[in-house]
Amino acid sequence: MILFENGVIKLEYLPASDILELAYPDLHEFILPEIKNSVDVLVGNAINYDVKKVLPDSSRTLVEVNDEKSRETTVYLIEGLMKTRISKLAKLQSGNSVVEITAQNNISHVLQSMPLTFDLRSFSNKADALKWLEG
Repeated sequence: MILFENGVIKLEYLPASDILELAYPDLHEFILPEIKNSVDVLVGNAINYDVKKVLPDSSRTLVEVNDEKSRETTVYLIEGLMKTRISKLAKLQSGNSVVEITAQNNISHVLQSMPLTFDLRSFSNKADALKWLEG
């Protein structure tokens, strides 16, 4: 069931498996405020539906901001999700190696600066990610 969709993100909840799928947005400087607002919507829905598992799909994500802005966006997302009862997050990796390296650097930064309240893993394909989330 689609919980929310705008030009930035799409949230689809799968109640049978308690997985919230998120089409991760492209990062452009001009839509960063809207991305922040969309993260707030994501967090609100995760709280309202008491979601335990999240699957952000960044396989098609474009990043057109500097590393600092990208990191700030990742930190904002993770801090928001830590306010929920999420227990697992399975990130689908980008097919673009430059984007994925940036994402992994952002995740490393987060792991060094704060203890996560949920398990976080990255996957190259959706089937493996779903298997881990459902296990």
